[in-house]
Amino acid sequence: MANLNKVMLIGNLTRDPELRVTPKGTAICQFSLAVNRKFKDESGGEREEVTYIDVEAWSKQGETIAKYCTKGRPLFVEGRLRLDQWEDKTTKEKRSRMKVVLENFQFLGSGRADGGAPGAGGEGASEPRYAAPAPRSSAPKSAAPAAQENLDEDVPF
Repeated sequence: MANLNKVMLIGNLTRDPELRVTPKGTAICQFSLAVNRKFKDESGGEREEVTYIDVEAWSKQGETIAKYCTKGRPLFVEGRLRLDQWEDKTTKEKRSRMKVVLENFQFLGSGRADGGAPGAGGEGASEPRYAAPAPRSSAPKSAAPAAQENLDEDVPF
């Protein structure tokens, strides 16, 4: 029988990522995502439900997330579920926690948590921003700066 353990989530980081390193030098980044679900209740009113999910990213992916992500940043996460089980040292009770082990991710939005900045959600949030390339000159390096100025008029954008 085939098995499948695949999770895909889009949410916002609930806190800044925590980066740790194992004794062998492998990076582990831990963070939590808040995933919102909007729905209508029995009376027709709109409600919102938030689910908080712990995520663990290893190696280079973990380092990248720790470097570029902060609290509130939207993020797409793809991974697998893992159940951690342990015994509490003080109460001797058995404890468990489900988490997502990250396999792939994608930055979303502009990276600003304020939501009001351009590209921080809403229309056009995923549009790439391009800088116009500097004009190239085929004139020799000893050409006068006036010749350089005329090149700007020929650029179509």
